[in-house]
Amino acid sequence: MGQHAVFNRYSGKMMAVCRRYLGVGPDAEDALMEGFMKVFTKIDSFKEDGSFEGWIRRIMVNECLMKIRKQGDMYSKPIEEAWGIGQADEAFMYLCTAEIEALIAELPPGYRTVFNLYAIEGYSHDEIATMLQISAGTSKSQLSRARTMIQQKMKLIEL
Repeated sequence: MGQHAVFNRYSGKMMAVCRRYLGVGPDAEDALMEGFMKVFTKIDSFKEDGSFEGWIRRIMVNECLMKIRKQGDMYSKPIEEAWGIGQADEAFMYLCTAEIEALIAELPPGYRTVFNLYAIEGYSHDEIATMLQISAGTSKSQLSRARTMIQQKMKLIEL
């Protein structure tokens, strides 16, 4: 499979991965392109013991994490406490994938990153701590706060 075919086959899914970490915009697009450059330059290091798509996904996640780290200290930025409590406790039952992704995208960078790595990618807190150069306790607290913020935001959604 040529580079063009690989890009066409996987770019949509990988853009979704990049947007989950970096939001919609040039950062996600840059991470996608830089990630595919690494895919193409390191393709000989792919070992067929896992899926090709999974290998590409790991490269994209690492590209996103590098961009996030370059943006500065994502764990000490002030959090807007604008999310109040609404009436619809069961709103999550009516959310579509795009709405759930939008909720995740609204999380502060540190919360969003840990949530994605843990809940979406399946990494452990110890693995996340190593990847982000934080403690496992910080990873756990970021995940807890992310979940709380998502739950609070879901309560605002009207049925």
